[in-house]
Amino acid sequence: MIELADVHKAFGTKRVLTGVNLTLRKGRSMVVIGGSGTGKSVLLKCVLGLFRPDKGSISVDGTNVTNLRPGTPERDAFFARFGMLFQGGALFDSLPVWQNVAFRLLRGSLKKPRTEAREIAVEKLRRVGLSPDVAELYPAELSGGMQKRVGLARAIATEPEIIFFDEPTTGLDPIMAGVINDLIRSITSEMGSTAMTITHDMSSVRAIADDVAMLHDGVIQWTGPVRELDSCSDPCVAQFISGSAEGPIETLR
Repeated sequence: MIELADVHKAFGTKRVLTGVNLTLRKGRSMVVIGGSGTGKSVLLKCVLGLFRPDKGSISVDGTNVTNLRPGTPERDAFFARFGMLFQGGALFDSLPVWQNVAFRLLRGSLKKPRTEAREIAVEKLRRVGLSPDVAELYPAELSGGMQKRVGLARAIATEPEIIFFDEPTTGLDPIMAGVINDLIRSITSEMGSTAMTITHDMSSVRAIADDVAMLHDGVIQWTGPVRELDSCSDPCVAQFISGSAEGPIETLR
């Protein structure tokens, strides 16, 4: 469904992506792993069109989307296919929870009547395990785990074909992280969505991945089914999943 071919991206003299090749199959959950600062978020933003690659192409359903211009109907239609769970939640403090969830349903090409948008928001909150009374609360009144659930409800509010998850369990305790992982897995399976997650949390990888790709030195170092992760002979992958300080990945000491 999504294909990246020889994607390069630099910021000044800092070369972040140096020839990424990656394929995400329709209805599969791909998790991209790699150390902090390796370019995982840059990769995701290139797919979304927030960054334009310096070289290479990104295709969705066979259509090259790297040159979609802001403000055009084609770009709006492209964005309408995506849902996104941001790393920090990215909720709007001044809006009640239901309006956060229904944000895209209250404006733009996806706009629905306010009453209908609220009903959808409440239903999505239920889907992530939050009761209807949460709808009128504000983000500051929620725990970190509840905020993550609200962010997940917003990501699925429009029932997108493709969902991106940016470090979905960062800042959560192990139990809540497990809850979020289970929700991500069950929801993407139910919806039949194509999912792309970036994380360095190996418990998340094992819980939600069908396929895994490791980004290292600006390229995809290895990719394959999650069941082959532990038997992978690539030394970078082995070092990363074991958390060892010894290996080809340089660490600060």
